[in-house]
Amino acid sequence: MSQELSIEELEKRFQEKIDAEIKIEPNDWMPDDYRKTLIRQISQHAHSEIVGMLPEGNWITRAPSLRRKAVLLAKVQDEAGHGLYLYSAAETLGADREETIDDLHSGKAKYSSIFNYPTLSWADMGTIGWLVDGAAIMNQVPLCRCSYGPYARAMVRVCKEESFHQRQGFEIVTKLAQGTPEQKEMAQDSLNRWWWPSLMMFGPSDADSQHTAQSMKWKIKRNTNDDLRQQFVDITVPQAELIGLTIPDPDLKWNEERQSYDFGEINWDEFNQVIRGNGPCNKKRIEDRRNAKENGKWVREAALAHAEKRKMKKAV
Repeated sequence: MSQELSIEELEKRFQEKIDAEIKIEPNDWMPDDYRKTLIRQISQHAHSEIVGMLPEGNWITRAPSLRRKAVLLAKVQDEAGHGLYLYSAAETLGADREETIDDLHSGKAKYSSIFNYPTLSWADMGTIGWLVDGAAIMNQVPLCRCSYGPYARAMVRVCKEESFHQRQGFEIVTKLAQGTPEQKEMAQDSLNRWWWPSLMMFGPSDADSQHTAQSMKWKIKRNTNDDLRQQFVDITVPQAELIGLTIPDPDLKWNEERQSYDFGEINWDEFNQVIRGNGPCNKKRIEDRRNAKENGKWVREAALAHAEKRKMKKAV
């Protein structure tokens, strides 16, 4: 009979497996902190997809054409699907979906700070696709190589769909920027409002991040927050220049030595206020999600009753 391994030996073998780029699967042994870190990250990611439907859903009835309405509807539907994939991935780690959602509604769980800003014009639908989904892709493509198998596999489909969202958003902004002076002004105003919150999406600077070092050791994350933020700036600035818009950062300049852009200081006080629930739309977002759950209660009860009825028929 083989001797039971110590926690130290199990942790050593676990890290060796990760270092060898072997995926961790739901039935594999894993440290409690690894499990907790993944549940926190995946559930926050799922919440962000679901809450992220709200600022865009605000414009479905006011889209400027039937084509734009159909595309926006499809995009919002995609975001709902992403949330469901991710809640399912969290469940493979032992998380209870209803408890996870209740944590969101109580304010215990967080979601991306970006979704606590209002969508004031149609141009915001383009800017969200271009900047917000662009930043999301920058964050999420490395997650396709996450050490936890179910999360990594879910992210492959999510990233493919997000790439369509980003291109769709850039197309909207490009059309506006090349349109009438009023349309270009609308596009520039939207860029001015969303640029800095988009940079905040990558999370706190590496010096202030509580989780980055351990997440990178476990290969949950592959890049630091600051590295991803820099990549985003370097890719996005030329896109803005191409369509004739100006990044709202007086300190932005090309650094010849580093071959990348230097940019201004982020207002981390604003970021922390939004994270703590004091952003422009925090309370409204949570209220809307609570109402959605309450208003959909009869649908869930009907579905469960139908499933139970079918189960009884099969038993007979």
